Amino acid sequence: MQKHNKYLVWTIWVATIAFIGAGFVGWGSYSFGSKAGNVAKVGDIEIKQTKLNMVYSNIYNQYNQAMQGTLDDKQAQEMGLVKQAFARLATQAKILNFAKDLGIIVSDAEVAQRLQTLRAFQQDGVFVKEIYDGYLKSQRLRANAFEETLREELILEKTFSLLAVGTLPLEEEAISAAMNVSDKLAYKVLTNDDLNFVIDEAKVKAYWEMQKENFLTPQMYELSIIWTQTNETAVSEDEIKAHYDTNSFNYTDETGKQLPFEEAKVLATKDLKIKKTKKAAQKAYIAFKKGDLDNSEKITLPMGDAKLTEEVWNALKEKSVGDILKPKVVADTYATVKIENVVLPKIKTYEEAKEQVTVLYEKQAKKEALLTLAESTLKNLDQNDTIISDFVKLEENVNLNPLNNQESLQFLQKLFTSSKEKGIISVFDKVIVYNILEQKLIPMDVNQTDFVKQTADKLKQSTFESNLIKMLDKQYPTEVYMGGLTN
Repeated sequence: MQKHNKYLVWTIWVATIAFIGAGFVGWGSYSFGSKAGNVAKVGDIEIKQTKLNMVYSNIYNQYNQAMQGTLDDKQAQEMGLVKQAFARLATQAKILNFAKDLGIIVSDAEVAQRLQTLRAFQQDGVFVKEIYDGYLKSQRLRANAFEETLREELILEKTFSLLAVGTLPLEEEAISAAMNVSDKLAYKVLTNDDLNFVIDEAKVKAYWEMQKENFLTPQMYELSIIWTQTNETAVSEDEIKAHYDTNSFNYTDETGKQLPFEEAKVLATKDLKIKKTKKAAQKAYIAFKKGDLDNSEKITLPMGDAKLTEEVWNALKEKSVGDILKPKVVADTYATVKIENVVLPKIKTYEEAKEQVTVLYEKQAKKEALLTLAESTLKNLDQNDTIISDFVKLEENVNLNPLNNQESLQFLQKLFTSSKEKGIISVFDKVIVYNILEQKLIPMDVNQTDFVKQTADKLKQSTFESNLIKMLDKQYPTEVYMGGLTN
């Protein structure tokens, strides 16, 4: 899905306001370079840094929730979340350009009507302007910027309604025939256990020699930190209740439902203490900067260390030795950070990188060895040494031993889209060598009619969308102002 995300036209509009339903939790952030506040231009439309941050944050939150709160910045970077966010916005911008050329518009009245239907800004089913204003203030958003996002969503919806395509009877018949093809297979599943693999350290070292520029020591920061504690800041019950009432939309459960005061009280208390301690932290910052305060913690940390937040590290990257950051919240405490020295990365020696290099080399070498074994097995495929399946179809819940359900499904998806009678198919960490022994067409069950139609509709729509995006790619070129957003 990540690879083909740019073609999912029917879902990219969700990126415009999906963050509203995410409980307003800002768990993901990213520091982008920009040109006058924009990161790219698609056709006539500029993609703003603020919007990219917003969509990235939403995607981060979704993955973090799915991973039960274990996602960190390094994983997010490896998963290409910022590229996903940019791909969504770039595709959205192409559709908006297209809609503009078609003359599709949305009135202020339509925007106002949509705004009043958003449940996040309702109380007992009625739009409450105070809740809306409080949200805008908490997110540092202007009303016109937020409402422009709603306008774009409505334009996209109108455009998509014009682009809906249905299938013809002949197309449904063709899909039905393809779905009811059944194959009988002879197959053999190969894994790393079938390899006689021994690590050759000379090859590991040669692998490191070729790629040693990729194995660097982390950039180290020697820092002085003044901590301003918030736990001793006094707050009254009335102050906590008033803070909760003003910011109640910030306190939601996993489903996005607003928490009652008693359940949100601990979080509201923490947030209020942080808010009230800000002035003391600013005074400490001024005193530290003047040299009147020197009870700082001396510490050396690698770039991105979890002791500090991503916000602090992003700020440090933009500063020089001797600079002092204004107070930033780290957990329940304010940190005022001074850069004493920066130790730049250097190439690791072979011994320093050996463990990491060995893992990467072994993974690549085993993958190549497994494919070599598969090619040899295919040439000498003997039915006596294979598993013979029953007749199988794509949409059936088939478990091809020793594959599990997910592996079986992926194998069959690749098999039924291949034109080869014999071949090799990779599935996760396994390789399947196969030979189609027999093939037959099974009559369609009457209960399959709706399923076939839905499948045909989705396939045709997907093909249409894919070709539409290819056309729009040429019609509305993308100019990116910074690196790291595209492959």
